[in-house]
Amino acid sequence: MEKILVLDFGGQYNQLIARRVRAMQVYAEIKPYHKTTLSEIRSEGYKGIIFTGGPNSVYAENAPRCDGDILTLGIPVLGICYGAQLIAYLAGGEVRAAENGSEYGKTVVYSEENRLFQDVPAVSECFMSHTDYIATLPKGFTTIAHTDKCPCAAMCDESRKLYAVQFHPEVTHTVYGNQILHNFLFSVCGCAGDWKMEDFIERTIEKYRKELAGKKVLLALSGGVDSSVAAVLLHRAIGKNLTCVFVDHGLLRKDEGDFVEHTFGEKFGVHLLRINAEERFLGKLKGVTEPEKKRKIIGEEFIRVFEDEAKNIGKVECLAQGTIYPDVIESGKGDSAVIKSHHNVGGLPSVMSFESIVEPLRDLFKDEVREVGEKLGIPHALVWRQPFPGPGLAVRIIGEITKEKLDLLRTADAIFREEMERAGMEREAKQYFAVLTSVRSVGVKGDSRTYGYTIALRSVTTDDFMTAEWTRVPFEVLERASSRITGEIAEVTRVVYDITSKPPATVEWE
Repeated sequence: MEKILVLDFGGQYNQLIARRVRAMQVYAEIKPYHKTTLSEIRSEGYKGIIFTGGPNSVYAENAPRCDGDILTLGIPVLGICYGAQLIAYLAGGEVRAAENGSEYGKTVVYSEENRLFQDVPAVSECFMSHTDYIATLPKGFTTIAHTDKCPCAAMCDESRKLYAVQFHPEVTHTVYGNQILHNFLFSVCGCAGDWKMEDFIERTIEKYRKELAGKKVLLALSGGVDSSVAAVLLHRAIGKNLTCVFVDHGLLRKDEGDFVEHTFGEKFGVHLLRINAEERFLGKLKGVTEPEKKRKIIGEEFIRVFEDEAKNIGKVECLAQGTIYPDVIESGKGDSAVIKSHHNVGGLPSVMSFESIVEPLRDLFKDEVREVGEKLGIPHALVWRQPFPGPGLAVRIIGEITKEKLDLLRTADAIFREEMERAGMEREAKQYFAVLTSVRSVGVKGDSRTYGYTIALRSVTTDDFMTAEWTRVPFEVLERASSRITGEIAEVTRVVYDITSKPPATVEWE
């Protein structure tokens, strides 16, 4: 099987690079720069290597650097952002702090004819994020792209098949980014593109059939897409040794608990235990307003519930979760910055009674998880359910969590989702929900003055959840949702719509 090595230098978009490569039916695997030797790279027979971005300056004392001889292996290399600067550094060029100002966000790039830019217009839009730049090219390299501020936005040594781009082709904001990656994979590396998602499914089932043989596993089932797909994969691998534990923490959407119990307990025949723990969670969250503290409390309480349940069902060696890669990135991975802790990644307590954590979807993005789910035969309605965070509505209520606020938000959220689906927008908008803000404002209902809550509506369009655009929801849809929410919920006097993209915002408010 042909493979591409994505050498990880700690950037936020590293797994997204691998995801783009896999989308072109070329298998990609990520390995850390400091644990991957030249001999290992030689023996694996990689068709190409991609250096990722990273938060460091290449000339800093403790900057992450690999062995410079990697450029002499005869394997094509593409450096991205920090990876581009690293190629320049290793090959004898000079990298400096940007004199004319850093570049962040959408930037116009001017490219020249080259294999890397085949079928890319001479003027296009890319996504920049850098404070340093390549000041002097290494011997044998030529500049093949520039911007108004960056004299070397891309360079190459075609004789050695070494390429570097200062921008991020893997993000959707780089309009021709996929074409650039396609050119590297097929024109430069000579890939055939014969890897399929079925390969991932077969390898994963076989992997856990061997690793978990004879072991009992608890799976944290939320009923969302991620944990549902993880449950089916593991059930295929270990059968009756899998117990799915559904913790109804009282932070779920309207009627969700009953839906999960019916779908998995009755329809799929999975061994499912439903734990009603609303009072337990709300008691722990009483008086808590800080978002990260909420996530940590919920994460630890999840584990404690699982531990308690494990005692009731006998010895359980492993805890399984539906963690996907955006969870890992935002919780901080390697040298990556922590954006927010996820209850099943950064929110895990340090002391647990389980031998290990099993996360079969850890390397996949949401759209890949859905593809796996469909190939596993999971019903379409479940595979395409709206994403829902593990901490549930706790991260969609700004401020303290109370039963009153939860009930209020559940109704508002259900109304918005109903109106979006009524308008046929459930496929265009990849995630949409309501948020109960901490803002209260004056309103008029009937002839009386009211002072009620403000509900924020949020909808995003994305294919990877690493970057996202706010959805251009028709005004009449927003009007119907607003009218229903303020009309059916006495405590709400105002509805607003969030038009912030990611970045700078995250999809969730907390």
